[in-house]
Amino acid sequence: MDSTESDSSTRDRILRLVVEAGPVSVLELAEDLRLTPAGVRRHIAALEEAGQVAAHTSRPHGAQGRGRPARRYVATVQAQASLDCTYAELAEQALDYLSQVAGDDAVEQFAERRAGDLEAALAPAVEGEASLRERTARLADALSVEGYAASVRSVPGGLAVQLCQGHCPVRDVAATYPVLCEAETRALSRLLGVPVQRLSTLAAGGHVCTTHVSLRAAQQADAHPEPALASARSTTAPPTTDHRLTAPVEGDR
Repeated sequence: MDSTESDSSTRDRILRLVVEAGPVSVLELAEDLRLTPAGVRRHIAALEEAGQVAAHTSRPHGAQGRGRPARRYVATVQAQASLDCTYAELAEQALDYLSQVAGDDAVEQFAERRAGDLEAALAPAVEGEASLRERTARLADALSVEGYAASVRSVPGGLAVQLCQGHCPVRDVAATYPVLCEAETRALSRLLGVPVQRLSTLAAGGHVCTTHVSLRAAQQADAHPEPALASARSTTAPPTTDHRLTAPVEGDR
């Protein structure tokens, strides 16, 4: 393998990790990929120049506004599009036509059907006895297999975790038809057996799709199993698709 091919392969690995774990720092990338920080910086610079990653400045947790902001990186819309293998334009045209000839209810039924198919594919990953934190981690792994580049981040205080999806196969279509995101959120709630809340979505302009999972909900379910289970099946916290309203936890690696 010549150096050009090697560089391309390394940059692909770095880009995919930025998509999955971003916002992420050079040091974190170097540690995960077993590369030198200097080497990662060189590739990050090339990806920035190509318009595939962008710097995302945030202050570390606990700094209370003091100290030098941490330089972290996220994937750009251009990079997301380059990783998306779906026929977004055709899919949107199909949903436009479905809405025109059968109404919005038909689009919602389609969204529920799609979410149900995804739920069936993911269900084996969360079966069996395990804590809610462990089931969420298993769900993230299963979502990654399905192409969602998912990961789990802990929320400071240990009372919740966030399920983050760095890639969405229907991002562009969901920007026009947010019912796709809403149906998917309900499916995630059913899989985990607790109410969840969407904090941000790629379709609405967020860096990742972030789903808040309260670990307190699992404690309540253990104390009152029947009502908690019924609540999880019937209600899901209303999704917030505007990423500006509630920002996901960042830099919690």
